Amino acid sequence: MFHFSKTLTFLPQFLTGAAITLGVSALGFLVGTLIGFGLLACGRSRWRVVRWIGALYTSFIRGTPLIVQIFVVYYVLPGLVGIDLPPLLAGVLALSFNSAAFVAEILRAGLTRIPAGQYEAAKALGLKPVVTWFKIILPQLLRAVIPPMVNEFTMLVKASSILSVIAVVELTRTAQNIMNVTYRPVDAFCVAAVLYFIVLFSCSLLTRHLERKADGARA
Repeated sequence: MFHFSKTLTFLPQFLTGAAITLGVSALGFLVGTLIGFGLLACGRSRWRVVRWIGALYTSFIRGTPLIVQIFVVYYVLPGLVGIDLPPLLAGVLALSFNSAAFVAEILRAGLTRIPAGQYEAAKALGLKPVVTWFKIILPQLLRAVIPPMVNEFTMLVKASSILSVIAVVELTRTAQNIMNVTYRPVDAFCVAAVLYFIVLFSCSLLTRHLERKADGARA
C-alpha cells in the first residue's frame, strides 16, 4: 500500500532538489555548448594536431561512462590542479565536459545542412570569414540545431541524477535522503519520478514545438 501523506510533507525539499537538478543541468548545458563550439572550431582547424585533439576529446567522452567522468572530475582533477572542488561545481563541470562532445557533433551535423555554395557566395562578395560565419552561417546553424539541442538538454537532465554519487543534493539524492527519514523508498522515488516526468515531458513538448516551427521555416 502507498501512503504518500508522510512523504509529501517533504514536498518543499523535493521541489528544491528539482530546482537544483534544473540548475546544474542548465549550467552544464550552457558551458558545454560553449566548449562544443570550441570543439567544432578544432574540427575545422587548418592544423592537424588541433583537429586530432578535438577528435580525441570527443572520442574519449563518448566512449566512457558518465559516472567515470564524474569521478575523474571530482577525485582526480583537484589533485592535478591543486584546488578542491565542491560537489556542486564538480558536477556542473562533469556535465559540461560530457555535453560538449555531443553538442559538437550536433553542431557538426547542422553545418552539413548548409549548402557549400553559401560560403562561396560570401567569398565572392568579399565578406571576411568572421562576417560570413556570424551573419550568414551561424543564424542558419542555430535554427537547424535547436530541436536536437533541446533533446541534448533533456538527456543531461536525466544524466544529472548520477551526480548523487558525489553527494550533490539534486532530485535523486533528495529522494534518497527523504527515504532514509521516512523508510518509504517507493513513495519517495515515486514522487521524484513524477517530478522528473513533469520536467522531461515539458522539454519534450518544447522539442516538438521547435521541430514544427523549424519545419515551417524551411517550407
